Amino acid sequence: MRLKTIAVLGGGPGGLYAARLLKLSHPDAEVTVYEQGVPDQTFGFGVGLASRTQRNLRDADAPSLDAIVAAAHPHEMSMRVGDDQVRLAHGELLAIGRATLLSVLQEYARQAGVLLKFGERRSVDDLDADLIVAADGVSSATRTARAAEFGPSTVEGEGLYLWCGTDYCLPSAVFTPATTEHGTFVAHAYPYADDRSTFLIETDEATWKRAGFDVTTRETPQGETDQASLDYLQEAFRVPLDGHALIGNRTQWLRFRTVRCRTWHSGNVVLLGDAAHTAHYSIGSGTKLAMEDAIALDRALSAADDLESAFAAYEAARMPAVDHLQTISERSMAWWDDFPLRTSIPVAQLLIAYMTRAGKVGLERFAETAPHVVPAGLATYAGVSADEVPEPAKVVDWVYGRPLPSRSLGDRYAPVELRTAEGTAVVGIDARPWSAEARRAVAHLPEADTYWLIGPNGREAVLDRLDLGEQIRRATGAVVVAEVPAELRDLGASALASERVDLVAITA
Repeated sequence: MRLKTIAVLGGGPGGLYAARLLKLSHPDAEVTVYEQGVPDQTFGFGVGLASRTQRNLRDADAPSLDAIVAAAHPHEMSMRVGDDQVRLAHGELLAIGRATLLSVLQEYARQAGVLLKFGERRSVDDLDADLIVAADGVSSATRTARAAEFGPSTVEGEGLYLWCGTDYCLPSAVFTPATTEHGTFVAHAYPYADDRSTFLIETDEATWKRAGFDVTTRETPQGETDQASLDYLQEAFRVPLDGHALIGNRTQWLRFRTVRCRTWHSGNVVLLGDAAHTAHYSIGSGTKLAMEDAIALDRALSAADDLESAFAAYEAARMPAVDHLQTISERSMAWWDDFPLRTSIPVAQLLIAYMTRAGKVGLERFAETAPHVVPAGLATYAGVSADEVPEPAKVVDWVYGRPLPSRSLGDRYAPVELRTAEGTAVVGIDARPWSAEARRAVAHLPEADTYWLIGPNGREAVLDRLDLGEQIRRATGAVVVAEVPAELRDLGASALASERVDLVAITA
């Protein structure tokens, strides 16, 4: 397909990367990026790049990835609760300042021959181009203007969060809570330069209100930083900050918005990145998704004879992957919303719960990659010393083989007769665990000593059941059994080790 003119709305990472790839694939086309901001002013602090994302970017365009890596900051990961901290060695995690990333991508777009126009607010109706790529962010004006065609939907999360930074290079990325007189706040923080780190801090609405942040949010003008919140949080996180200040950049409290669209194209206009979809920050950055969208779009356009065919191929390549990630993202977001309720769990065991929270990483795989963490966490679960925990290939069976002393059971397989025993309630809740419907169902469970959870055997349904099990276990103090099909027994092992359920009933 021959494209003479290509317009990109939005000069963020996704838009710039798409422009470079499209110019390299269509060297005779005039490719222009329109960005309403100016080059030296940007929102945000650091951007994380996981190893898989780096591989995808290298396959698509090695020179720009090399430049990004050269300007990035490697780090490891850790979790800290009070004085208890566990570090997870990981040599492939990188972070880069958003402004630095944009500078690199602007330079490489220019090298390819892309025209960059800053300080220009344009809409699709203003542009006359063969192809228009709308990479105009989570509040996309393009998506809003053509809502009837794109079919967007937006769901807000229950918790609140804010992005800020500090002039301090953390020793590693860290997940850590801080409990104040008003409640618990949780930081997701990571270094991205020799003298800078990102701090994302979240909390529940009740804590947010008790701390008076509903008031500070109302009183902070749009486009300015809620400095009262930063001053408060700076003191709350004084230990991980090592006495350094929190820095704002138009920083205000937000609720995460999960955006979905029925389709990502309309006529010659195609959505990319946050304009088309979002996924919670605890799973992967919007930058990662946008740049991977750009790769898929470029490949689809290069292989197709017309725009409609190209857009269909782009959506076929990306929509299933994004849908899957959004499902994982919702589960992860709900896990973090409840994180303060888990802080009594020893950190090594809590890190197992974190890594396996969404079913993306299995217990055996995590044991292989974290040989200094998993044995300590599983030892806590079983009440034994770490040297009694077997090699990774045997941990799933070993977890099931641990006794449940409170019921004088020699392993974690639920006895068949327990299902019909006096004091057991068989429960099937057909609702997502993080929904109001599920919360109502848990609040109105019949009184019982044991809850035996049943339901469909699909992977997502089983994960839902295990998440509900944790809620019921926490709310009632009763023994919780979850039915898990044999082919998904690894999910049951992760749930046992994470204290989500007490027993598992393996089904055919």
